[in-house]
Amino acid sequence: MTTTQMNTQELVRRLEAHPHLRERIASLLAVVQDESGEFKLADDAEDRVIEEIRRMGQEAMQEWANSQVNRATQDALGSGECHREGKKNSTGSPHLAA
Repeated sequence: MTTTQMNTQELVRRLEAHPHLRERIASLLAVVQDESGEFKLADDAEDRVIEEIRRMGQEAMQEWANSQVNRATQDALGSGECHREGKKNSTGSPHLAA
């Protein structure tokens, strides 16, 4: 696994492109800073961190999957392998103009 080095501006730019991940990072920071005093025990803080990381992982994978679908669609459309057509009715015929 490689680690990508980036400056703060690049990190902020990339997080802005993925608001769900940005929200998860903010949630993790809220646990670490515990400004509300919500976490009296390490076990409680640990449980919240695990929950947030699980959510972040799920959201990251969903965004990755969406990206892969979009990339594959663009590749297929760009290569001429397929093309989009208008919506068809249940018999497979194009809709007639009204």
